Amino acid sequence: MRAAALEFRSERYLRVDGKAPGSLWDPIAGLYRTSDGRMVRLHTNFAHHRAAAVSLLASEDTRESLQAALERWNAEAFESAANDAGCVVSMLRSAAEWSAHPQAQAIARLPTFEIERIGDAKPRPLEPGPMAAESGARPLSGLRVLDLTRVVAGPVCGRTLAAHGADVLRVASPSLPFIEWLVIDTGRGKRSAFADLGTADGRATLTRLIEQADVFVQGYRPGALARLGFAPEDVARIRPGIVCVSLSAYSHLGPFARRRGFDSLVQTATGFNHEEGRAAGSDGPKELPAQALDHASGQLMAFAAIAARVRQAREGGSFRVRVSLAQTGRWLWNLGRVDGGLACPDPTLADVADWLEESDSAFGRLRAVRHAAELSETPARYALPAARIGSHEPRWEDRT
Repeated sequence: MRAAALEFRSERYLRVDGKAPGSLWDPIAGLYRTSDGRMVRLHTNFAHHRAAAVSLLASEDTRESLQAALERWNAEAFESAANDAGCVVSMLRSAAEWSAHPQAQAIARLPTFEIERIGDAKPRPLEPGPMAAESGARPLSGLRVLDLTRVVAGPVCGRTLAAHGADVLRVASPSLPFIEWLVIDTGRGKRSAFADLGTADGRATLTRLIEQADVFVQGYRPGALARLGFAPEDVARIRPGIVCVSLSAYSHLGPFARRRGFDSLVQTATGFNHEEGRAAGSDGPKELPAQALDHASGQLMAFAAIAARVRQAREGGSFRVRVSLAQTGRWLWNLGRVDGGLACPDPTLADVADWLEESDSAFGRLRAVRHAAELSETPARYALPAARIGSHEPRWEDRT
């Protein structure tokens, strides 16, 4: 349990040449009060999201100016308008308010994650197989994974699969921003290539990669890849027998289905921040001490991808996996709380030294949390160092 909890905070313990990260948050990101006494959270870590919020509020990009502008808005009206305008915003809700919300009721009918057969294909054996430890193989050796994800949850999925031997190729757009610290932390074990899906050449490149892939993982907003011809059903036609894993913020059902979202936004919307502050005796909302929805979703994505691939090997077919931060949050919420859990001290870097490992990378010498799972015959490890975005060719290595 301790190892898992530390991996849920892996980005906090990462050090590059002995240096800690600066703030991972934009200066104007965070909670603001509105005219009705409620609060909204703005996520502005990416410049285009920041610009959209500032433009909608017709404000200068300072906390003071944004706060003054928001005092003219009702919280729920601003949340709705902001999402329509391409901002990334959520209103602070209590758990009771969230449970009564139509979006919460929509996901209450869903399992924690879904595995659905979406096409026919012959079974493809797992090679070289989980029992090939004597040859140096690991449980997922030979598995080819396309990783079209960003930030934390999706990249954690790819990192987890890489730790157990998968050949993970991250495919990024050269036009989309990224947070380098998270790229370093979640990039261990992966290769990284560019493909601009806004161009015919980029789409052709992705198609060629899909033709030889086993797992396709994507974290774009619902419908974004479908408009480019890469919906799960399209991907399954290109590569019968593939497993398509999709991550969203609020799931594919309900009024929030197409909304953008990150862990912090979903924590705010679904009652976690409100409850954490209340339980801690705080004057206001409080964030969880980890990006728990992100990390748990990433691990569930990896688990479901493996389960679907095993099912494919046994019975054939192509499969879709759906995971959302909100569904993961509901699962975590229903696990309950450990008595006295809030009294747990915040572990320092020195406290977790026994779970850190060192490696060289394109960014410098890394000291980072190692993978939580321990296997006696096929130990988890990152065979490749963290790489800079787009530093590899968009092609598969020979299977080993």
